[in-house]
Amino acid sequence: MIIWGGNSNTTYYADGGRFNPAGNGGLGSWTSLATATGTPPAARANHTAVWTGTDMIIWGGGNGSTFFGDGFRYNPASNSWTAVANTGLLAGRRYHTAVWTGSEMLIWGGGASSSFFNDGGRYNPATNGWTAITTVGAPVGRYDHTAVWTGVEMIVWGGEGASGYLNDGGRYNPTTSGWSPVSTSSNPTTRALHTAVWTGGEMIVWGGFNGNTFNDTWSYSPGSVMFLYQKP
Repeated sequence: MIIWGGNSNTTYYADGGRFNPAGNGGLGSWTSLATATGTPPAARANHTAVWTGTDMIIWGGGNGSTFFGDGFRYNPASNSWTAVANTGLLAGRRYHTAVWTGSEMLIWGGGASSSFFNDGGRYNPATNGWTAITTVGAPVGRYDHTAVWTGVEMIVWGGEGASGYLNDGGRYNPTTSGWSPVSTSSNPTTRALHTAVWTGGEMIVWGGFNGNTFNDTWSYSPGSVMFLYQKP
């Protein structure tokens, strides 16, 4: 497990560590990232991180009134940092989402100051290049939403936008480069700061906040026409 960055009140961190559960006789052990070569990202919080199979890719985040639109790759094998190409495709932001498709990192949404973004980008580590994610048919701009990768599509759901808390979403297919809506039939109450995971067949949404806190559970199948409430 690799931990990096974050904040404590107004202090932002640019450090991290690797935790090995098998180390220290099975009790687990930590290795600091302080000795890593290369230039690490600037201190930040509310960024995203994905694991490619060889590298951890950090992107975006904020540090007070600064919003980052850059990214970095950390390789545990070489204990080194490498900058991600910065083409200026995406404005700096935080509270966005990122998923790993198996070959690309997909960044979508997020916010900066009073802006709510509904754009995104696809980053390919093999080419160190970016491709824009279309905004045609995309959900409205938001942050504090969730995103899961189904193996075929990225499903974005919930969050907070200019109109308040949301309970809609969208499905983005990198193969067709197009969006399709997530069903709003019997969908959960509006919320942000919830969690979502992909089971292999369904997206499970739990908890969240919209002025009230939730402890309910919902499931969504891309092949279905509605969300299903899961009784406790």
